[in-house]
Amino acid sequence: MNDSDDAATQTPSPARATANPAPETTIGRTFEVPDTMTAPPRTDAEIPDYVRTLGLPGLADIHVHFLPQNVLDKVWGYFDNAADNYGRDWPINYRFDEDTRLNIVRELGLRAVPALTYPHKSGMAAWLNEWNAEFAAAHDDVIHCGTLYAEPEAADYVPKALAAGAKLFKVHVQVGVFSPDDAVLNPAWKALEEARVPIVIHAGSAPLVGKYTGPQAVANVLERFPQLEFVIAHMGMPEYDEFADLAEKFDNVFLDTTMFASGYFSSPTEVTPAYRERLARLEDKIILGSDFPNIPYPYVDQISGLAALGLGDDWMRSVLWTNGAKVLGLD
Repeated sequence: MNDSDDAATQTPSPARATANPAPETTIGRTFEVPDTMTAPPRTDAEIPDYVRTLGLPGLADIHVHFLPQNVLDKVWGYFDNAADNYGRDWPINYRFDEDTRLNIVRELGLRAVPALTYPHKSGMAAWLNEWNAEFAAAHDDVIHCGTLYAEPEAADYVPKALAAGAKLFKVHVQVGVFSPDDAVLNPAWKALEEARVPIVIHAGSAPLVGKYTGPQAVANVLERFPQLEFVIAHMGMPEYDEFADLAEKFDNVFLDTTMFASGYFSSPTEVTPAYRERLARLEDKIILGSDFPNIPYPYVDQISGLAALGLGDDWMRSVLWTNGAKVLGLD
């Protein structure tokens, strides 16, 4: 199982003496919250105590990436050139070896660890699914994930991955450069709908507009397969309201918080009152996501940024644990 066309020279990340080393590139942001809410954590080390204070058993983060090393090297190389690719720097804040990264998310409080993968070309998804199965088998707390590409073979390898035990899928429209409503994917969507397996789908047009990004193609898929369990990555950034419309219309559509209000693309103060009201109404539809390890700030900024929306401790409990635990099937 390999991807020889894209294999990069593998340079192991340096091992660290501590399981959860302090981020070196940023020091975290302090966001104000109402006095009626529990004070949010200021550092990664404070997150477990904050979660316990809220009365939660942990975090249910649905958007975490673990990848084969050669693929991860390519991803990190792309972010290393973010100034050219995105027009802004994007330092990888958790650029550590695999074991260290696993220890970090466990210490943060994740009760189960997604290992989201995604292909950028045809012929890649099937072997990523094989890698996912092997990675999950090697770690009791890793969620067995899968992925797909718009290709005829998806009709075979998606049911195969489901039969092997895949419980969560990832689809990246911008990176894959395909439309989710391509008819070639109908058998795969049907299999996923019948299995009631959630799919984290990055279909929003940020940080880069893609040929097929935007809400319409996702809406088209949902019209054909209304029981599909889509989790819209990044809250659908920047088409926030359009994807929120889908979450309101379809019972099985959710939004994940990845990078939202974290202070990088947007700060809590930039979230409009009208959208905050929508977030309050959608309390049962919003799931914690982080994009760990590929984030240019400490993990804590995601938590404290959400708290600074001022929507209350009950809302935070729903987002940090209850909704994600339900979708992921956690106890």
